[in-house]
Amino acid sequence: MADQIRLIKKYPNRRLYDTQTSSYITLADVKELVLDHGTFQVVDAKTGEDLTRNILLQIILEEEAGGAPMFTSDLLSQMIRFYGNAMQGMMGKYLENNIKAFTDMQAKLQDQVRSVYGENATVSQDLWAQFLNFQGPAMQSMMGAYMEQSKKMYAQMQEQLDSQTRNLFSGFQFPGFAAGLGPDKGESPEPGGDPTDATKK
Repeated sequence: MADQIRLIKKYPNRRLYDTQTSSYITLADVKELVLDHGTFQVVDAKTGEDLTRNILLQIILEEEAGGAPMFTSDLLSQMIRFYGNAMQGMMGKYLENNIKAFTDMQAKLQDQVRSVYGENATVSQDLWAQFLNFQGPAMQSMMGAYMEQSKKMYAQMQEQLDSQTRNLFSGFQFPGFAAGLGPDKGESPEPGGDPTDATKK
């Protein structure tokens, strides 16, 4: 049986109420739920509006302001430019798939660390450095697979965009162009020319 979604209510005073523990919690507590892969939903206590994304974005904002930001100003600027763009919907899926691929690669690395250093090994920064020094070829192979998957997802996104573009303009008729023919197929005589010349050639 799937775990029941943990419901968290947000009140007008900005306090968060965990209905599972019947207590007020902080944004840090919600972050812990995320880190523990907990399934939860944040709703407005008055209107019932889903505020989960808002809370997650708030957590990201605090993390970014914490001194070790993950996103550069240039990356954030590029992401902002995609809003309202024709690529907006596809870009969200593209980023989601890339993060999933990177997470899968990270899980494989963690499994390899445990196989080398033991099941209870603490994956510290120093341990990662040592592991990666000894696992160069394996890391290179995993990164190659990740980049290949990323390239395929981008190609699929480009094909989808090309297909949408063709469908968009397929209903338009351009002067001097017959359906399925180019301008050099003799379907239209030059101005002032003999209409029969096209059939004589």
